[in-house]
Amino acid sequence: MPKKTLVFGASINPDRYSYLAIVRLFDKGHPVVAFGLNEGVVHGVKIDNKLKAYEKVDTVTLYMRPNRQVGYYDYLVSLKPKRVIFNPGTENPEFYRLLEKEGIDVEVACTLVLLGIDQF
Repeated sequence: MPKKTLVFGASINPDRYSYLAIVRLFDKGHPVVAFGLNEGVVHGVKIDNKLKAYEKVDTVTLYMRPNRQVGYYDYLVSLKPKRVIFNPGTENPEFYRLLEKEGIDVEVACTLVLLGIDQF
């Protein structure tokens, strides 16, 4: 079943994992929206550099270091996703607690691996 996913910390650099996540999510049939510091387009998906009120986001997959996440806590919670995936290098116990308190599932995993083994 397709899950609308926000790739948060997206990059137009093809060497970045967030770039690969956009491509693989799209190729697996998941609707994708993306936010990054720089605007651009990856695999037909526009990367926004301004926060938007995305609707019906099932999953947020993070590609942003913990110290940079702090300023986005309230915004990400306001989207009311079902889950947030913390990819390697984004682990943040402080944010886990906040999300869990709001009833949002926390998954410490690699989106690319989850997609590769059909466990996304």
